[in-house]
Amino acid sequence: QVHLEESGGGSVQAGGSLRLSCAGTGYTYSRGCMAWFRQAPGKGREGVAFIHSDGSTTYAESVKGRFTISRDNAKDTTYLQMTALKPEDTAMYYCAAGQNPGLCVTYPLREFAYNYWGQGTQVTVSS
Repeated sequence: QVHLEESGGGSVQAGGSLRLSCAGTGYTYSRGCMAWFRQAPGKGREGVAFIHSDGSTTYAESVKGRFTISRDNAKDTTYLQMTALKPEDTAMYYCAAGQNPGLCVTYPLREFAYNYWGQGTQVTVSS
């Protein structure tokens, strides 16, 4: 059974940084796609960042230059380093795993490209 667990969320002031982690089990981690999504209150889930098993990445325009996604296949863990945080980054952040590389490469920031989801970790940025 696949299990993804996020950690590292918290409350920071605008301009601050946080690093989220997503540890995966029960999944052929090294061959899959990983992504981070977020959902703010009253809004739909938004794709934030994607990383392929070959290390290639895609970012939402709203976070380009501020967020960095990375992965450590030896530890079955994906990271999201967030810098220069803004109040509009406040959301529940979810990691997602996709086992169809063709699908998640074509649609890297779309929910339907991913098979497994974590429970989320809250990020709150105050002004």
